[in-house]
Amino acid sequence: MKKTVLFVFLSLMMFNMGRAQSGYDIRINFKGCKDSMVFLVKYTWDQQYLVDTCKNIKNGAIQFKGKGDLDKGVYVLVSQENSIYFDFFVNENQKFTISTDAADVVANLKVTGNKENEQFFTYIRYITNKNQEFGKSRDLTKGMSKADSTKFMNDKITKLNADVKKYEFDFMQKNKDTYLYDVLNLKTEKEPTDIPKASNGRPDSIYQYYYYRNHYFDGINFKDERIIRTPFFDDRVKRYYDNIVLQHPDTIIQEIDKVMAKCEQDNLVYNLLIGYFTYKYEQSKVMGFDKVFVHVADKYIISGKATKVYTEETTKKIKERVDILRNLLLDAKVSDLYVIDTVAAKAVRKMGFDTAKTSKSLTDLYYKNAKELTPMFRTLYQVNAKYTILVFWAVDCGHCKTEIPKLHEELQRFKGKLDVKVFAVQTKDDMFDDWRKFIITEKLSDFIHVYDPVHINNLKEKFDIYSTPVIYVLDKDKRIKAKRLGAEQVAGLLDALEAMEKNGK
Repeated sequence: MKKTVLFVFLSLMMFNMGRAQSGYDIRINFKGCKDSMVFLVKYTWDQQYLVDTCKNIKNGAIQFKGKGDLDKGVYVLVSQENSIYFDFFVNENQKFTISTDAADVVANLKVTGNKENEQFFTYIRYITNKNQEFGKSRDLTKGMSKADSTKFMNDKITKLNADVKKYEFDFMQKNKDTYLYDVLNLKTEKEPTDIPKASNGRPDSIYQYYYYRNHYFDGINFKDERIIRTPFFDDRVKRYYDNIVLQHPDTIIQEIDKVMAKCEQDNLVYNLLIGYFTYKYEQSKVMGFDKVFVHVADKYIISGKATKVYTEETTKKIKERVDILRNLLLDAKVSDLYVIDTVAAKAVRKMGFDTAKTSKSLTDLYYKNAKELTPMFRTLYQVNAKYTILVFWAVDCGHCKTEIPKLHEELQRFKGKLDVKVFAVQTKDDMFDDWRKFIITEKLSDFIHVYDPVHINNLKEKFDIYSTPVIYVLDKDKRIKAKRLGAEQVAGLLDALEAMEKNGK
């Protein structure tokens, strides 16, 4: 499943919309260029893709030419050693000439026949000059005391930042309603100007945060596919969901829906974001974030709103995965388990379940012995405790052999203080003797040890057991309070649950 989603997501990066084509002709006069070959590369989300190659360069004369149109977006000229020379725009006008000099590439950038790039080169020259000015300022601090150099640099940074902000504001206003504006807007931070004071007399940080969050995507046209082909869009989206909004599944879900509502269904931005969110949250290691994956899959994929992102076969696999996970989200009540403990195991083995080879033979044995089996079953819901630690492990799993004794040791401090029971399910029913021996050797008699020799529970799908050990923490109603913890995390989690209850949360 995971490999399928990854493959589709990466394939989506190269998605190319069909359209009428008239060709491109980009010429670059690169004085002092020592390359014999250079590459035309386009940005697409967080990847860069080779579009064209110019071979046998003589005297710095470079040409990229083709009969079909290039995808509109930001491109980069790359050397044969994979060094980046400079970015430029390929938009409506795809026939133009750029000239520069290897002695100072940015300072010498000029363009003929493309006003958009002319404006862009003016901008990057200014920013580059300011960066160089900052570097020279540091050199001026040599010989100063630490206090003097710190004050000098702080003053210089303040002045440079003010200059750059004013320049960028004026530049953006001058180029409003252009693709150049849209690209630069992706990297422009939206900060408040009139910040109220908090009760301590300082600028209100809460106001600043909410302003920044609420205006984070201002001016970004999610219906314009060209924003995908920039060096800034992926970072802006990722930073928002990783660092700006509260890291809680319900908040993330709400924010995903807000952004998806800005998109046009089935266009490249919409399709790519679905692929990104699906992969990101299906792969997430953060407990509880599988809820985000389930939501995205339900609302956009299984509902049929992502037919250009995933094939029917992949959609089917995603649905199968979601059907397992939706019953294992935090606060969901787990399925009951009908299992056999070590006391009844010998009697069950005599019935022949340990030697049955096929589903039919197991079914026949079950119905043949149903009357004797029924009273032998122990169920998860029979466990009466404030907290039930549900553990799935295998006696031939090296990690399990470390984790299960560690779990036993970690829980000893709750003995006589907190009502906790461990329901330990052995997943390898064919290793009964080794299992029983391990329990005795490690003195794990505090646990309720069970297994499923009758094979009636389908542990893999009910509890998403694809590796062991797997640990769930359940409350008295068998609702999931935590899952997939390490043995060393369980005690701390129980402490946290008790603390929250004490504080009325």
